[in-house]
Amino acid sequence: MNMHICKTVPIEYNQVVNAYRKVKKGGKAAGIDNESWAEFDKNVEGNLYVVWNRLASGSYHPQAVREVEIPKKDGKMRKLGIPILRDRIAQQVVKDYMEKRIDGLFHENSYGYRPLKSAHQAIEQVRQNCYKQDWVIDMDISKFFDEIDHELMIKAVEHVMEEKWVKTYVERWLQMPVQKQDGTLQQKAGKGTPQGGVISPLLANLYLHFTFDVWLSRHNPQVNFVRYADDVVVHCTSKVEAEKVLEAIKGRLAEGKLQIKEEKTRIAYCRDYRRKARHEVVKFEFLGFSYQPRARKSQRDGKSFTAFAAEISQSNQKRIREVIREVKLWRNTEAEMSSIAKPLNAKLRGWIAYYGKYSIRSLRNTLMMIDRKLIKWLRRKHKISYRKSVEKLNLIRQANPELFYHWKMGYC
Repeated sequence: MNMHICKTVPIEYNQVVNAYRKVKKGGKAAGIDNESWAEFDKNVEGNLYVVWNRLASGSYHPQAVREVEIPKKDGKMRKLGIPILRDRIAQQVVKDYMEKRIDGLFHENSYGYRPLKSAHQAIEQVRQNCYKQDWVIDMDISKFFDEIDHELMIKAVEHVMEEKWVKTYVERWLQMPVQKQDGTLQQKAGKGTPQGGVISPLLANLYLHFTFDVWLSRHNPQVNFVRYADDVVVHCTSKVEAEKVLEAIKGRLAEGKLQIKEEKTRIAYCRDYRRKARHEVVKFEFLGFSYQPRARKSQRDGKSFTAFAAEISQSNQKRIREVIREVKLWRNTEAEMSSIAKPLNAKLRGWIAYYGKYSIRSLRNTLMMIDRKLIKWLRRKHKISYRKSVEKLNLIRQANPELFYHWKMGYC
C-alpha cells in the first residue's frame, strides 16, 4: 500500500494508527453496522488504510450514530450516540489535530476532557475557591450536548482553525443523523452533537470557551469559576453579587442558544466556623462530591470546628451500595470468597482512586457494606452464629489482606 500518495488533506497514515490505538482503549459498543473490534482487527491494516485514504482525500463521510439510553441519577434517561468504529477513529484523528493547536487557548479553569487536566484538579480548585469566597452559583446547563447550535459551533471552529477541511469534517459530524432504537433515522435540526462521539467533548469545550469562559472572565473578572465540560461552579464574594452574576449568565447563555436548568441551579453559602450568616442552602455537588459544612478536629489541639469540606455525595454513596448489592454471588454459598472479590476489585480500585482523595471516612463507611455482606454470606455458608462469622472473616482478612482491594488499602 502506498502511504505517500499526494492528498488534499494533510493527514498521515501513522496519525490514523495512533488514533486507532487510543479509541480501542475506550468503549466496545458497536455502531449501526454492528462491526466489533475483533472483526475490524481481522484486516486491521487494510481497514486503517481505507479510513486514512478517505480522510486524506476529503472523501470521508460518516454514518449515522446509534442511539442508546442509560439511566441518570434522577431516574431519567441520558441519550448517547454511538458512532461506528471507523467514525470513532476518524474523529480521534481530527480531535488530536485540533487539540494540539487549540488546547492552549482554553481557560485555565476549564478542566474537562483536556490533556494534563483532571477531575481531581477541578475538585481541588473548587475547594480552594470556597475558602476564599463565601458564595457559590451551582449551575446546571439544560440538555447541553443536545442544544449546541451548529451555526455558532462552526463559527467557533472557524475562529480557531484556518484549515477548511477541519470545518468540513466537523460539519459532517454535527449533521450525522441518529438511528433511533426502532431503526428509524432522525435528522439533526441544526443543533446537537452526540454524547458518545469522540470529538464531542472537544467541541463542547470550544463552544463553552466562547459562550461562557471568555465572556465571564471579561465581564466579571472579580469572580472565580471552575468548569468541567458543562458542569460549572461560580464563586462570588456576596449573595447580591451571586444573584446579579447568575442573571447575567442566563442572558449570556441565551445568546449561545442555551439555558440553565432552573430546578438544579442554586446559590449556596459556604458556611463554616468563620462564616455564620443565615442562608437556606449551604450545600452543593460537583463531580460526585458534596461540598457542605462538616465537623472536623483541629490537628493542633484536637478541638472540634466546622469546616466547609468536600466528601463523596450521598447519591454516589447510594450508587456504590447498589453496585455492591447487585453482585450475583451473595446468595451462592457454594462459591469461593475469591469469586466474590473478583468482580468487586476492579470497581473498588476506581472508587478508592477517585473518592478516596477527600472521602476516606465516608467512603470507608460505604465500603463496610461489603464486609457486612460477607458476614451474612459466611453465616449461611457455614451455618454459624453472627459472632463466629465475624471472627471467621477477621481470620480470613488477616491471612489474605489483599483478597479485597479495600482491605489492601485499609478501608476496613
